[in-house]
Amino acid sequence: MRSLFAVPATNPRFIEKAAQGAADAVFIDLEDAVVPELKAEARAKAVAAINGLDWGGRRLGVRVNDLTTPWGEGDLVEVARAAPRLGFVILAKCDTPADVATADALLRGSDIRLFALIESAKGVANCEAIAAASPRMSGLVFGPGDYSLDLGVLDGNADTTFALARLANAARAHALEPIDGPYFEIGNDQGLRMSCKRAASLGFAGKMAIHPSQVEVANEVFAPSPQQLAWAREVLEAMAAAGEQGRGAVKTKDGKMIDLVHIRIARKVIERAGTHLKQEAGT
Repeated sequence: MRSLFAVPATNPRFIEKAAQGAADAVFIDLEDAVVPELKAEARAKAVAAINGLDWGGRRLGVRVNDLTTPWGEGDLVEVARAAPRLGFVILAKCDTPADVATADALLRGSDIRLFALIESAKGVANCEAIAAASPRMSGLVFGPGDYSLDLGVLDGNADTTFALARLANAARAHALEPIDGPYFEIGNDQGLRMSCKRAASLGFAGKMAIHPSQVEVANEVFAPSPQQLAWAREVLEAMAAAGEQGRGAVKTKDGKMIDLVHIRIARKVIERAGTHLKQEAGT
């Protein structure tokens, strides 16, 4: 998923717009976007939206409350039981593999996937074990706000490079999707684009979006560009011609050497581009 769009469970109008939007995936938030007094109501609204709206081909999930709160286990059990369209659950404040094991047990009998939201120093320290904690795991999501707070950086400007790199590596090592956390400056498209490019360079597959305007930038940055696609096609053509001549390496038009590893890269670029075209078509 290039874009993972967050929408509050207590705002039906926002949820309806999200169902018609351009995000690859949407999650209905039962946690930070909902005050304690509205938790039970939010859960019911989430179920109604999941069951009642046409979500097309996009992936659909919920972010449940921390399992140590009075609402976390109920979120998992009740929403999973009542909403068969639900595809994944994001575990807020996932600090240990035990959190994943608890969620896995509560979801027994369903095909619902899990994403662990890593937003503490302890979670980063345990991210490899979290990634390997259950066959139900689909990805790791980074939470920069709470992570900065946990590090003691109170202005929210912690250097998160170490955490991002470790999460991406842990996710990729276990064939999971690493998803970067949100960019909080709404309307700063240049800053958002830079944040997306930084995450992409570290191996992330996509980014959480907290406003509809952020989805287009994330979709663009995390998809192969026309230039990358043209390069991939050139590589495959050039290597096919080289193979016919018994050679395993050849120069591209711009004079760069390519060999067999570039075939694998080129195929991956084309495969990823095709996947995103299908997502945009709703298939």
